[in-house]
Amino acid sequence: MHPTSIARVQRGTPWPRRIGACIALLLLPTALLAQDDKPGVAFSANEPGAPLPPGWKNLPVVSGKAVTRYTLVRDDSTTVLQADAIHSASALMHEGNIDLTRTPVVTWRWKAEGPVAGADNRSGSKEDAPARLVFAFDGDKSKLSLFDRASMDLAKRLGGQELPYATLMYIWSPTAAPGSVIPNPHTGRVQMIVVSGQPGDAGQWQSLRRNIVQDYEKVFHEPPGRITGYGLLSDTDNTGSTTRAWYGDVQFQAGP
Repeated sequence: MHPTSIARVQRGTPWPRRIGACIALLLLPTALLAQDDKPGVAFSANEPGAPLPPGWKNLPVVSGKAVTRYTLVRDDSTTVLQADAIHSASALMHEGNIDLTRTPVVTWRWKAEGPVAGADNRSGSKEDAPARLVFAFDGDKSKLSLFDRASMDLAKRLGGQELPYATLMYIWSPTAAPGSVIPNPHTGRVQMIVVSGQPGDAGQWQSLRRNIVQDYEKVFHEPPGRITGYGLLSDTDNTGSTTRAWYGDVQFQAGP
């Protein structure tokens, strides 16, 4: 797989560099990928302490940042993925082998130890979360605003690769009600939907189900293009905090 990188704003970053590194964006190959027979990931099929499943890579948000540690551990009788973010930000990513016409629905389980201290996804300097499910999409960039196109062109010059047309995240956040949509503080090309984080959620396994196509159309007001990449992200780099979360199997299914 071609190297993937994710760019987000850093404190004190000069403005031109902030344009190119202000959002959680996935840089993946542009070749059309066929859907696997069973897209997603079954952590439960692995043994605790085993290597990460094939095709999944732990990729830093910004070069030089500390990476979140992702390890397979035992939870009761099931193997799950444990994420330990210590002043860090990196994502466990896979190529976009999803055909949304066949499997528009994603189901997954996760559990967060608790909120990230001081985090608020509405603020660029506090934009951290204990758990995220992230999707990057292709699309017709000529339809974007002049500002968005200029930002993407600058990001390509700085990073050497094309940025995604759009990024959709499902996040664990206590600062907004479930179903709330939080635009990334720096660009509307990244939209976050809150699905967890209410009182009582901390320390509890949650089984979640979302229709990616419907959610994309809701936040971007058009049908989605193909998914170029997807993954899991636990981050505490902006707040300088620590957090722990666990992820269960991620599966893609037919609608509705």
